[in-house]
Amino acid sequence: MLSVVSGPGAGPSGYAVVDLEATGASSRRHRVVELAVVLLDRDLEPQGEFTTLVDPQGPVGPTHIHGIEPGHLGGAPRFAGIAARLLTLLRGRVLVGHNVGGDRAFLVAEYARVGLRLPAVPELCTMRMAEASGPAPYGLSLRACAAAIGITDWRPHTALGDAQATARLFSHHAPRVEGLSGLLTRASALRWPEPTGTSAAVDALWVRRSNDSARRSVPNVRHGSA
Repeated sequence: MLSVVSGPGAGPSGYAVVDLEATGASSRRHRVVELAVVLLDRDLEPQGEFTTLVDPQGPVGPTHIHGIEPGHLGGAPRFAGIAARLLTLLRGRVLVGHNVGGDRAFLVAEYARVGLRLPAVPELCTMRMAEASGPAPYGLSLRACAAAIGITDWRPHTALGDAQATARLFSHHAPRVEGLSGLLTRASALRWPEPTGTSAAVDALWVRRSNDSARRSVPNVRHGSA
C-alpha cells in the first residue's frame, strides 16, 4: 500500500493534460496499461511530459485499438510503482482531458487500489470545450476535434500522442473559456496526499513506447517545481 500523509496546497498552478490507454472501458473492472501527462503552466506554455507503459497484471485488452501487446510490457511498472511520482505531476494543477471524466475515473480507481483517495481536482474537458465552440459535423472524438482545428500530425490511441494532441486542442480553446483563473486558484490551494517514500529506483522502471515522439520528458518533477 502507498504510504502517504496529508500535504498542503502545492506550488505554482498550471494544467496537467492526461490521457491513458486501458484494458477495457470499465474503470472498476479494467486497468490502465499506458499513461501520459503533458504539463502546461498557467500561460499554456509547455513544461514537460511524462509517459509510461503500465503492467495491468492481466490481459492487455484491445490491442487492435491501443496497439499494446503483452510482449511490449517487459519491465513496465505496475501502477503502484508510479503512483507516488504521478502525484507530484498532478498536484496543484487543473486536470485536463478529452472526455476528462473517463480519465479521472480510471485514476481514481487505480489510486483506490493502492489505498489512496484522490482529492476533488478541478478539471476541464476539451470535448466539451470543442462542443461549445460551434457545430461538430464529424463528431466529438479527439481525432475529429483535433482535425477541425488543423491538428493532424499525431499518433492516435497512444497515451502520449493523445495527450499531446489534447494539450494543443486545450491551448486553442482555453483563451475563450471563462473562469480559468478561479480554477487555477482552487487547484493550487487543494490539499493533496503527500508521498512519504518515493525512491529514485522507481524511475528506472518507467517504460515508454519505443516510437513515442516526446518533445521533452519529465524525469523528475517535485513539489513546487516543474
